[in-house]
Formats: sequence, structure tokens, C-alpha cells
Amino acid sequence: MKLILYIRRTHLLALILILFSTWVSARDLDEIRTSGVLRHLGIPYANFITGSGDGLDVELIQAFALHLGVRYEYLPTTWNSVFGDLNGQHAKRSSDGHAELLETSPIRGDLVANGMTILDWRRELVNFSIPTFPSGVWLIARADSHLQPIRPTGNLQKDIDLVRGHMQNHSVLALESTCLDPALYRISETGAEVRMLGKGRRLIEMAPAILNGMAETTLLDIPDSLIAMEKWPGEIKVIGPVSGLQEMGVAFRKDSPNLQAAFNAWFEQIKTDGTYTNLVKKYFPTVFLYFQDFFSP
Repeated sequence: MKLILYIRRTHLLALILILFSTWVSARDLDEIRTSGVLRHLGIPYANFITGSGDGLDVELIQAFALHLGVRYEYLPTTWNSVFGDLNGQHAKRSSDGHAELLETSPIRGDLVANGMTILDWRRELVNFSIPTFPSGVWLIARADSHLQPIRPTGNLQKDIDLVRGHMQNHSVLALESTCLDPALYRISETGAEVRMLGKGRRLIEMAPAILNGMAETTLLDIPDSLIAMEKWPGEIKVIGPVSGLQEMGVAFRKDSPNLQAAFNAWFEQIKTDGTYTNLVKKYFPTVFLYFQDFFSP
């Protein structure tokens, strides 16, 4: 009997410690300023976070921390754990298109910035900043693929339909619970052979995977496509769009409205004075060929 009571008390103590850890780690602007540190959760991806200590979103959040007068701290995470690290509860996209809550987890960071696409199911979990970067999803193929780039019609939806019509009997690589989740774009309805990169893999592995023969084509968002075309010139080609225009932003906990508001106000300022445009030119110089208007003050 004493052993049973000890086990129960031990489990209760562990639960209390987890809840306390989650509570003390959930902070808004005042707590961040008091602590003197802003914790940036990020996943190495394209030139947003290069994995070498720099990147567009690394410099962006470093500058925001300086604006707040606090120290910057980067904390690496993964697509499988990012919402748990931010909110204290892991989550994924469910089969019905909504967010599905999973197990609890200690909160590790104050915001997420790594070129995160603003999607409806993610809005159920976090509040996004005003859009910081334009995006969309393209179908990318190896240069030796029989698939040929579509001829643009001037109508985005018609272009998407043309690309979908070409997918039948071709293998398409995708990655679940990201902006490249095939369920988001009903890829299975095209007659394509969908191949998943696998749990725990990263978006930056998509282009190398098709070059190594894992599939003939892959879904790839526009920022990563621009980087891939620079990195492997002549080895891949853009077939055409799979999605409409999308946007990326910084993700905040829903109980951090003041931090979100402070970021939005500051971001509007650096976008207007040209600071942000100069930063984008450093990491994504070719994006202005496609989205000049997005970066206009």
C-alpha cells in the first residue's frame, strides 16, 4: 500500500513539475524584458536559417531583440516539436484539416521564425505577425524528367490546373505536417504517386532527395525553389504552381499579444525605412524578380 501511495505521489509531483515548468516559461513582452532574453525557436530552412549561425530570420529576430533591449538566444527545433516548444503542447495537422493536439511539452521559446507559411490549421495554434515574406508551392522536377514547364496562361488557377493535369503517373515527393503536405493540395486526386520524405526529415532535404532519385518531382515552396535553382543550376526545373499565393510570418503564442504587437509595429517601421528590403536582398536577391510589390513600403 505504501508503495502504491509513493508511486501516485511521484506521478502527481512529476505532473505538477511539468505544469509549473510550462507556466513559468510562457512569457509575454514584460516578462521577456524582465528576464533580459528573447528566445527564438527556429528550424534550419532555405536562407531563413542557414544552420551556420545566420539567415534572414536570424538577423531579423536579432535586430528585434536589440530593439527590445534584450539578449538574443537561438534555440533549434524541428517541424515535429516546434508547436510543443512554443505552446507547451505538441500538435499536427489532422485528417480533417484542423490542428490536432498531442502530448504536453515544456515551453522553450518565445516566438518561431524560420520562413513559416501561414496556414489555416496553424492559425488555430498560434498568432502570426503581419506577413514577412511571400510564398507559394511549385512543382519542381529533375532536369531529365519528361515533364515540361507549363506555358503560363495569365490566370493562376488555370496554371495550377495545368500542373495538376501533368502529375498523373509521376512520382511526387512531399513532407507531412509542413507547407508541403500533399493533403493541403489534394495531390492524391491527380493520379500522382505520392512519396513521403519521412518523419523527422527537413524541408531543406527535398531538392537533394529528387536529385538523388528518391522521386521524379517534389513539392517545394518558392523561397526554397529560388535557393535550389541557385545551388543546382541546370539540374532542376520548375514545372509550375501547385498552390495560390501564400505568405510567411513570425509565430507567437496566443497568450503573447503584447510581444506580437511590438514586433508588428517594429516590422512596419523597418519595412518602411528600407532596412528590411536590404536584409532580404542579402539572403534572397532573386525574390524581387517575382514579388517586387510585396516589399514596397
